[in-house]
Amino acid sequence: MAEETIVVAGGCFWCVEAVYSQLKGILRAESGYCGGRVPDPTYEQVCTGETGHAEAVKITYDPKIITAEDILKIFFTIHNPTTLNQQGPDHGTQYRSAVFFKNPAEKALAQKVIAYFSTENKIWGRQRIVTSLEPLTIFYRAEEYHQNYFDKFSKASTFEKMKMNGGYCQYIIAPKVAKARKEFAAKFKN
Repeated sequence: MAEETIVVAGGCFWCVEAVYSQLKGILRAESGYCGGRVPDPTYEQVCTGETGHAEAVKITYDPKIITAEDILKIFFTIHNPTTLNQQGPDHGTQYRSAVFFKNPAEKALAQKVIAYFSTENKIWGRQRIVTSLEPLTIFYRAEEYHQNYFDKFSKASTFEKMKMNGGYCQYIIAPKVAKARKEFAAKFKN
């Protein structure tokens, strides 16, 4: 099986990972940090906004089942690409909207998808898309407790949920996943 990867940042990595981990053809969706200048950063360092990293998701997929263009089209609908350094309640450069491209073809594809949402499918109205296109340098995988966070929350006992970020999961992540499930139902695993 052929595998390809793409790295995107759309605010909190829990939200982005929660959607992609449920799509057909997605082999792995890993939360991490990308686009910064500090080697091997921690969550606490990234949260300060001083490392230059964005909370990002590395998506490993089977291109025979889902294309990079489909992945990017979904990306531009599950977060707001028109707000600079902000997604909902999260503010700072670590929450920026970004596509981290590996090569000129991937950059051109991202530009094509941005043009599509700017001209043909104006789901964001007349607001300008501010998603940055940044060369992929190093993707640092986030700490283990961040991986599959929403899935862990969904399966947790009531007691365990009290120790997790339940409000964020219920009021921020769950609606994003529900919206994506409605809009892209045929692309979801079940």
